[in-house]
Amino acid sequence: MIPYIRDGRSPIPKKERTSIVMRANKAKDTRPEVILRQALWKSGLRGYRLHPKQLPGRPDITFTKGKVAIFINGCFWHRCPSCDLPLPKSNTTFWKTKFEANVARDKKKLQALKDFGWRPIVIWECKIKAHPAIYVRLIRHMLHKRNKHNIKP
Repeated sequence: MIPYIRDGRSPIPKKERTSIVMRANKAKDTRPEVILRQALWKSGLRGYRLHPKQLPGRPDITFTKGKVAIFINGCFWHRCPSCDLPLPKSNTTFWKTKFEANVARDKKKLQALKDFGWRPIVIWECKIKAHPAIYVRLIRHMLHKRNKHNIKP
């Protein structure tokens, strides 16, 4: 196994287990994202694209024709307002700064998408696990609404 080389962006965890858990976090194809994609596919909503590099923030799922961009945010990393998760107990200054930067970056990328004429949707990890069908209906409504008014993408 290749040894892990730290890049200095985060503090060294006190426990090796913490490092293992943090390395296991994925940016793409997370469980909540897969749940929503499966629900979209099952309901007949197809033709979406995944993680387009040309859009601000690389939304998780996009419907290009309807200009709908979907972000599926993890509750821990993006600070879900419903979950109100506590800060980690060690290196709290680092984590507080990190989370504040994440939230600020999220706001900027949502605004940038709006400025380009896209309609972003943020879905929280805790909500998608419990009720994916609600979000499928919301996405279908947003796509139908755009087409109903003959708004050109």
